[in-house]
Amino acid sequence: MKIYAVGGAIRDALMGLPTHDIDYVVVGSSVEEMIAKGFRPVGKDFPVFLHPETQAEYALARTERKTGKGYKGFHFYADPSVSLEQDLQRRDLTINAMAQEVNENGELVGPIFDSYNGQEDLAAKVFRHVSDAFAEDPLRLLRIARFAARFPEFRIADETMQALKAIVQADELTTLSAERIWQELAKGLVSSKPMHMFQVLLNTGAAKTILPPTLNTLFAQETFRETLIAYFDFKKNDLSERCAILVMHMPASEIRSWADCIRMPADVRDFSEIFSELIAFMNRTNGVYQAVDVLAWFNRADIWRKPDRAQTLLDLAQKIGFNVFPLIQAMRDAQALNTAEIIAGVAAQDRSNGERIGSAFEVARLAVITAALQKNS
Repeated sequence: MKIYAVGGAIRDALMGLPTHDIDYVVVGSSVEEMIAKGFRPVGKDFPVFLHPETQAEYALARTERKTGKGYKGFHFYADPSVSLEQDLQRRDLTINAMAQEVNENGELVGPIFDSYNGQEDLAAKVFRHVSDAFAEDPLRLLRIARFAARFPEFRIADETMQALKAIVQADELTTLSAERIWQELAKGLVSSKPMHMFQVLLNTGAAKTILPPTLNTLFAQETFRETLIAYFDFKKNDLSERCAILVMHMPASEIRSWADCIRMPADVRDFSEIFSELIAFMNRTNGVYQAVDVLAWFNRADIWRKPDRAQTLLDLAQKIGFNVFPLIQAMRDAQALNTAEIIAGVAAQDRSNGERIGSAFEVARLAVITAALQKNS
């Protein structure tokens, strides 16, 4: 048997990028031999094994055949007779269909196997699919979109763009799991140029399936797309902030609905919802803040228990051009209130009454917010 490093590890090495996770493919072996050598089987859909010492994943060389809709609708065939070239043929892009042999010490040795001209496309900065089977897997559309965000200097080959559109037209995107959609979107959002990902979704027609209605409407406006490009650069690689910027003009209810559909993590969802409510609030008041409205947002943002998140939300709003100085000052004054003194001001017989204590806090907070706004308006 022979072991090869494949895919992204070879691509990144050729590009001079750091290599993190390495995918290994084993040619000329069987399930029985792998187990006999101490590898532990973990694959459910096809034979994947964990190395007995490094715990890295090793997959038997395999071919695949489409048997149904979606990215899970495949039958995999793994056998010692499957060649490296056959295994590489099932991969998505030519730049990900290269391999290099690994010796017993885990070192890359010998020439790079490049049956599909991946090095040529890498030099030309082109995303090109390996075979016609590419269009059978809808997940590949999201992967290409995410790659476009990571490698913005690359272009998509015309024939590959047609294959991506074929995935959309075949209604294959509806078979993707919510978790996989979010995983790919999240990776694209923290890449160097997230807008390139969304442009691929727009150009292929996938946006209508993947993105919520309000975003699709906004993306039709050139000014919105240009604004996003600028705003995404304010905080590189921060998922919560970039997601909040993306959906800041969506109603919180629509954010919640979309978040549920794609299994967005709760912390990212909450940050995005609260930020959209802040933007709506500031747009509505046009910089003239009423203390009762400010207190309502402070409570919504839970600045009392999550002050760091509240500060980040306000800082982000400031970065995109809003005057949040009065709100920051009001927040700091409200947070500085002496809770013991507020409780002491409540009648002794009411100090065990949670509602009465809560009302006392609201009154005290409203008073300091009013004073802060008058001072800093």
